[in-house]
Amino acid sequence: MPQPRPSAAGGVLVALGATGGAAIGFALRQPTIWFLAGLALGVIAALLVWRRDR
Repeated sequence: MPQPRPSAAGGVLVALGATGGAAIGFALRQPTIWFLAGLALGVIAALLVWRRDR
């Protein structure tokens, strides 16, 4: 019997998006809005990974 394919980990995309957004935000002196934008992009990317994995 073949082994099931392991699930892809999309949670790292959320963390990287939030961290990257905050880093850009600190450079532009608007960390909150860029943190939220990075978080949103990370969540979207994680949802796409999850959808592809299904």
